[in-house]
Amino acid sequence: MQRDLRICRACVEAGFPLESWPVYNERIGQRAYMYGQAPGFEEGEQRRPWRGRAGRTLRGWLQMDEEEFYATFYCASVTRCYPGRSPSGRGDRTPTPREQELCSFWRDWELRIVRPRLIVPVGGLAIRRLLRINGLAQCIGQRYEYEGAPVVPLPHPSGASGWLNEPANRELTARASELIRFELSRLAGG
Repeated sequence: MQRDLRICRACVEAGFPLESWPVYNERIGQRAYMYGQAPGFEEGEQRRPWRGRAGRTLRGWLQMDEEEFYATFYCASVTRCYPGRSPSGRGDRTPTPREQELCSFWRDWELRIVRPRLIVPVGGLAIRRLLRINGLAQCIGQRYEYEGAPVVPLPHPSGASGWLNEPANRELTARASELIRFELSRLAGG
């Protein structure tokens, strides 16, 4: 699967102006699945997930260093290539619904192969795609299930979102991070 992902050009062939080759995982055997929106610039350059500032913030929330993070999480995203900057100049371009559909089979394939014992969707788009929930405030800090696996959503750690500027939302994020650490401790124990 990773071999096929490395050479995927489905979105480019469909006419989308992507800025990178797909981002992929270098490891196997992780028991948890991290599901984001799309790679950022640094991820697209390095072809590895969660390499930039958002990744450092995310690892801080989870109290993990890089080694532990990548050994714990199989990292994926709704779309697999860096989509480029937003036309507004603030943040990255949100992948179109068609781009999201072109990449949807990767997630389905990964979940069948990885069979994660914890799923962490990161950001509104990933949460909507996985859980069909709109609105971060109603789901951050909560626990769900997806095909028998616990799911704990997180907001996107990007500086482009103002959601984390509210103290109540930071508290929800801290609660979600604590839930994830609890679920990971359960995985380690059994």
